[in-house]
Amino acid sequence: MEALELPLLKSYDQDNFFILAGPCVVEGKDICRQIASTVAEIADKYSIPYVFKASYRKANRSRVDSFTGIGDEAGLEILQGIKEEFHLPIITDIHNPEEAALAASYGVDILQIPAFLCRQTELLEAAAKTGKYVNIKKGQFLAPDSMKFAAQKVEHFGNSNIILTDRGTQFGYSDLIIDFRGIPTMQSFGYPVVVDITHSLQEPNQSSGVTGGRPEMISTIAKASIAVGADGLFLETHPDPSQAKSDGANMLRLDLLENLIKTLLPIRQAIL
Repeated sequence: MEALELPLLKSYDQDNFFILAGPCVVEGKDICRQIASTVAEIADKYSIPYVFKASYRKANRSRVDSFTGIGDEAGLEILQGIKEEFHLPIITDIHNPEEAALAASYGVDILQIPAFLCRQTELLEAAAKTGKYVNIKKGQFLAPDSMKFAAQKVEHFGNSNIILTDRGTQFGYSDLIIDFRGIPTMQSFGYPVVVDITHSLQEPNQSSGVTGGRPEMISTIAKASIAVGADGLFLETHPDPSQAKSDGANMLRLDLLENLIKTLLPIRQAIL
């Protein structure tokens, strides 16, 4: 699989995996700067290409009182500032066709299609027409084979800059599993394939209305993903997940990231 190429991506070992990492949602400027700075330093140290991720708005929340963001323009301005200050590509979610052009206007490099929206043709069309990379998350309800149709929609509208991300498949009401056969299956379509190693450990549909998670399994899922040849990893990280305003239950604590990366590099080299 060809390495991901983005205008602001620093040079790196072409045989390495890449990471999309950051907080679940833009909580504020200072926390985003702290996370971006820390992850960028680790990525530089180990020659790993890094894309900063954060949602400027969270549209899919269980409860009406769940945190959704600090405001669209405020969130996008912070993302744009991270890109300019740290010279990093940035990725964020969009939820309706109108958001594609808005996010692109703030310099977003990768527009992410949430898993629940991966079949929405008008959303895929709008993202495609920006010319940006489009990262399509596999729906929890879809087989890996079915993702070729989502990718074909983006290509139909003139954009072949596509990434596919597996974030687990619904298993019962409150659990997700990764079918690792899906990685080579989706790679066979000709696009880089990423595994979301934090959202895939969610425990959704809790009676409290707040999603749970199993962060102690992040390392296990990450190692398995690299071992079967994933091109990249998506992960959410925070200095104190217990204080994160969204998805803290399945985040990787920021100070654990470097050791995780160190365990993954020999696995990557072993399969080349």
